[in-house]
Amino acid sequence: MVSRVFRFAQGPRALTDESEPDFGLSENTDAVVLVGGKGTRLRPLTLSAPKPMLPTAGLPFLQHLLSRIKAAGITHVVLGTSFKAEVFEDYFGDGSDMGLEIDYVMEDEPLGTGGGIRNVLPKLRGDNVLVFNGDVLGGTDPLAVLRTHRDREADVTMHLVRVSDPRAFGCVPTDADGRVEAFLEKTQDPPTDQINAGCYVFKREIIEQIPAGRSVSVEREVFPKLLTDGARVYAHVDSAYWRDMGTPEDFVRGSADLVRGIAPSPALNGQSGESLVHEGAGIAPGALLIGGTVVGRGAEVSAGARLDGAVIFDGAKVDAGAVVERSIIGSGAHIGPRALVRDSVIGDGAQVGARCELVGGARVWPGVVIPDGGLRFSTDV
Repeated sequence: MVSRVFRFAQGPRALTDESEPDFGLSENTDAVVLVGGKGTRLRPLTLSAPKPMLPTAGLPFLQHLLSRIKAAGITHVVLGTSFKAEVFEDYFGDGSDMGLEIDYVMEDEPLGTGGGIRNVLPKLRGDNVLVFNGDVLGGTDPLAVLRTHRDREADVTMHLVRVSDPRAFGCVPTDADGRVEAFLEKTQDPPTDQINAGCYVFKREIIEQIPAGRSVSVEREVFPKLLTDGARVYAHVDSAYWRDMGTPEDFVRGSADLVRGIAPSPALNGQSGESLVHEGAGIAPGALLIGGTVVGRGAEVSAGARLDGAVIFDGAKVDAGAVVERSIIGSGAHIGPRALVRDSVIGDGAQVGARCELVGGARVWPGVVIPDGGLRFSTDV
């Protein structure tokens, strides 16, 4: 087993990547990250924190995206916030600790993806705007998308990713020159394996044309109108790592992929292994940590416990002989001796008693106490 200790500070870490990005592309580009969603599919974890701030491979998920933006040479970032907006500014501040300049624009009411982009217009400075959905873990170099935008002289450039099964997503066919032809809803017979990856480059004047002050869908309203009007909408297509982090299953897998080096993040400085253990966590001899497991600050894992692809938040406790597989254990939660937690989410401060079994998508709300043996899916003692 290969483990590593991640020294996690109280604020964002500065980047140490010394690569030389193409500043000709990035110097006139703002980055916009849409982080206003409530993250309802990740409840109960998002009852206390917005989804982009949940610990992912030892850092708030958003920090991995910001590190990619910084590595591309883009230094001005605008966060479009709404739900628990103050959490972002409390953590990242003005961005200087990461070598960034971060502005914040809050939505007073939900404006949709297109309305959220239009809402940040007063803070934009450059001629090009690189927009990210704040719940996507990706591996594409933002500069590659900007190059396609420049080379095609596009009004809008979409990042499309090829997936093995596009039926669960809207797909986007393109012509031989890479020009977008249509935006299609989910279908059992998709004409292409290219799906919308949630990353776009806009010319500033296109954003100025989006209606202000109301909810607008960029996928259902803005993009179709651009095609009807004959705008130059092109695609940057690749097969890079991509995962929507909106469900517990994807959140756990994305975190594990970051720990194991399968998903790239400049914030991790190239480190990878089977587990990531925060400084200050207590791991007893005989505990097994595999599959990209993360153990947070002040957490305790007792002898004989087995953690496989688990995400253990700060201050949680896993007792002797317990098994946690592909699950999230919230801050201060307690998993009792010989309990089994598989493909489940345990909320902050919850207690799962000895010998309990929680499997197949179970979710325990914060503070709930399940007594010893109180929930099982087998008759074994």
